[in-house]
Amino acid sequence: MTGQPADTRVADAAARALGRGGLRVGPYGFGVAPIANLGRVVSDEDARGALEAAWAAGIRYYDTAPHYGVGLGERRLGEFLRDKPRDEFIVSTKVGRLLVPSGTVRTDDQGFEVQTDLVRDLDYTGDGVLRSLEASLTRMGLDRIDVVFVHDPDDFYREALDGAFPALEQLRAEGTITSYGAGMNQSAMLADFVRNTDLDVVMCAGRYTLLEQGALDDLLPIAVDRDVSVVAAAVFNSGLLARDNPSADLTYNYGPVPRELLERATAIAAVCGRYGVSLPAAAIQFTLGHPAVSTVAVGARSREQVERNVGLFDVQIPDVMWQELVDEGLLRADAPLPASGIN
Repeated sequence: MTGQPADTRVADAAARALGRGGLRVGPYGFGVAPIANLGRVVSDEDARGALEAAWAAGIRYYDTAPHYGVGLGERRLGEFLRDKPRDEFIVSTKVGRLLVPSGTVRTDDQGFEVQTDLVRDLDYTGDGVLRSLEASLTRMGLDRIDVVFVHDPDDFYREALDGAFPALEQLRAEGTITSYGAGMNQSAMLADFVRNTDLDVVMCAGRYTLLEQGALDDLLPIAVDRDVSVVAAAVFNSGLLARDNPSADLTYNYGPVPRELLERATAIAAVCGRYGVSLPAAAIQFTLGHPAVSTVAVGARSREQVERNVGLFDVQIPDVMWQELVDEGLLRADAPLPASGIN
């Protein structure tokens, strides 16, 4: 299932397998977190505009989670997809955070500008997985979810191995879901899960980017060996690589930018600039150069941001630019380089 019309440029790009269940995706996956009021309020109109632009561009993979906006992300996505043919899109969501009533309406304290009486209850048990998925289906108004990620089990390694993953394996065996895995901001534990479970897709946020390639040391080699697909998220490192000219007012890992990383990003941007390439375009296209990476999940808050991001995939980047980044020590020499055939 590609779900991608032939009359859009993103759709025309070669589709790659997502997991081992027959799902196929284009290079651009839509990350829902920003339209779930991450950091600031996004209007219903802007949220829908972003989703409409993504659909018009041929984007058919959408990633969300109960965590995003304490359910707002799933609800907005579900409302948009309600009139779309179910076999033409792929949805992933996450488990590990159940949303439960608290009895008190308050502003969310985990980064999303929403007023809610719901709180997150961390639950990585098998029963928690089933309850979470049932609630997600209800919020989105869908009859099925294609891919399920165990969400940030950093402090719940054993609970995830003993509870969440066996439950997801059973759901996949029954055909209730197509693929499962884990989504994290680290690569080492993801590699361990690849090694010790039969998951077939993972989401790695921020650990394989133009700025840092630590996932080459653990996750990416074993993902290739075990035929596990990688969804690359946070390819702008939460903001530092999102503009042509990096600056100290941007963020890295959702916090202040360390000086040495700002200097590194600035040096990378200078090389890109010599070839007339924007830093964000290089950031998106670099990550797709690794054979384990199936797609890049990029969030957007508006129609304009989606259209800008779509254009980044079209930028022609000469091979010599990547090689210069390697030669200057700004990219690891063992990182697979995107091949454009342009010198």
